[in-house]
Amino acid sequence: MKTAILVDGGFFLKRYQYIEGFEKGDDAETVAKNLVSYCFKHIQRINNYRNRYNLPPTELYRIFFYDAKPFDGDSTNPISGKAMSFKKTEVFKFRNDLFTFLKKQRKIALRLGFLKNSSKKWNIKSRHTKPLLDGKIKLENLNASDLDFPLNQKAVDMKVGLDIATLAFKEQVDQIILIAGDSDFVPAAKFARREGVDFILDPMLNNIDPSLHEHIDGLMTIKRMNEGSN
Repeated sequence: MKTAILVDGGFFLKRYQYIEGFEKGDDAETVAKNLVSYCFKHIQRINNYRNRYNLPPTELYRIFFYDAKPFDGDSTNPISGKAMSFKKTEVFKFRNDLFTFLKKQRKIALRLGFLKNSSKKWNIKSRHTKPLLDGKIKLENLNASDLDFPLNQKAVDMKVGLDIATLAFKEQVDQIILIAGDSDFVPAAKFARREGVDFILDPMLNNIDPSLHEHIDGLMTIKRMNEGSN
């Protein structure tokens, strides 16, 4: 039996701090190693369960990590007039370092999309919209930090769906564990289940819509990294 683990990278990083044993300020190398450890915890838990019922163990087929390459463009804040190079930000450095360290980990396959601002315009942050409409503040009251440069992730969801379909159709695995938090995966999950693949969702302690339960075979989260093997 083989199990593939698919990780929505952006979601994993957002929920990382909620797993006991992971710290919010961990560096990229630590996060990369903890990701692999987290995935192997899943394999260990499944095998503990299978052993209790005298079932053959599963082995890790591969960990697929999905994320977008960090945006490396430049833009000028329309309020401050200050040019911003996204390549010099901490976010850019962390993501690049994370990808570098993940490549060095065993059983990891990176699936990278990209980030894009189609309009190339800055937006007023949503928390200021209602006060502006209500006349409580005026445009001239806004400062440079009240704007953001919206970036949309492209090609990542497509890569997740294609991999799920390929793994199922080619019978490369018997089980898929998806670490994600939204319902975009449902069509691919339905296909995998029709092909006989056991489909497990790990929302990393995040609440999910109850309707998702009908599209998966199980829900499983590793709550703390120092938990026992039972």
